Amino acid sequence: MSDEETKEEKELDLTSPEVVTKYKSAAEIINKALQLVVSECKPNAKVVDLCEKGDAFIREQTGNMYKNVKKKIERGVAFPTCISVNNTVCHFSPLASDEMVLREGDILKIDMGCHIDGFIVVAAHTHVLQEGPVTGRAADVIAAANTAAEVALRLVRPGKKNKDVTDAVQKVAAAYDCKIVEGVLSHQLKQFVIDGNKVILSVSSPETRVDDAEFEENEVYAVDIVTSTGEGKPRLLDERQTTIYKRAVDKNYHLKMKASRFIFSEINQKFPIMPFTARALEEKRARLGLVECVNHDLLQPYPVLHEKPGDYVAHIKFSVLLMPNGSDRVTSHSLQELQPTKTIDDPEIKAWLALGTKTKKKGGGKKKKGKKGEKADESADAMDATLNGGASEE
Repeated sequence: MSDEETKEEKELDLTSPEVVTKYKSAAEIINKALQLVVSECKPNAKVVDLCEKGDAFIREQTGNMYKNVKKKIERGVAFPTCISVNNTVCHFSPLASDEMVLREGDILKIDMGCHIDGFIVVAAHTHVLQEGPVTGRAADVIAAANTAAEVALRLVRPGKKNKDVTDAVQKVAAAYDCKIVEGVLSHQLKQFVIDGNKVILSVSSPETRVDDAEFEENEVYAVDIVTSTGEGKPRLLDERQTTIYKRAVDKNYHLKMKASRFIFSEINQKFPIMPFTARALEEKRARLGLVECVNHDLLQPYPVLHEKPGDYVAHIKFSVLLMPNGSDRVTSHSLQELQPTKTIDDPEIKAWLALGTKTKKKGGGKKKKGKKGEKADESADAMDATLNGGASEE
């Protein structure tokens, strides 16, 4: 038995075709879920209803997979659907009683995650609630996030270091006269681990330090880019807006309040590992019980952060598999037409964009590499308008 277990341990990365299939199946679901939520985002739609639709779709689709296997396979939501509007940066997934609705012209950041057997993929996308092309500073901030994501995709590859990515994305944001938002971390993903130890820092600062790390073949990363036309130093305005938590598995404490014990027991049963929304708990008890759980570090909160009113914020996040034949971006959603006020003229950024990801070698499909100079100009222009097709669309 122990030999089998050891063998299984060894196979739980991308060297196992079954693991790759699980990642790609989860990615297909996330891409469809993202498409569904974007299509439902209309003026006067309630934010909580949209978040519920995203989560319900993920639960339904993952529930249809691996139903007839002998050993039960965990699957479902790996990160609750969030819709953060305008200057709200992240993690907004309100309770059922919340009445917030979308308005024409809102900039929406849609964020979600899915897993099959603990193999997690995540995605975030920015959508402006309007007809026609996005212009002005809103287009700048989205183009900055998108171009930074495309550069990151080309630099998250074996042999490169996390610091290379941090420096590059800041340079891209500056080219659009935007800032990379501080405090956002891109994590390595492992089975049942959404926040692995290898981390890419969004902005280097004395307060936030991470260990230097080199990317390696057969690793998986969630690359998380948030840009702002403001200072890029988001603030927590109201702790009561926080609804997403994750069990801190290494912490224990004997809770005093009955409501806290009830809620903590429910969390341990339903959400022992993955982040969850308080919406999934009994609301009255949850309000009381969660506070004590957080105060004693049993739960890690995902706070709702804000830039200043009037600031534009964009968010793009994707999962990438570092396969032997190149980086395979598995989650994406195409952007609206953008007409930014800035263009990329910096030769270093153009050179990064010209790098191939070497993902697709089979069947003579789309060519990844053209003439080098031509490809650089083409990429820089294309990045301003649209994602040039993630692996999910292949």
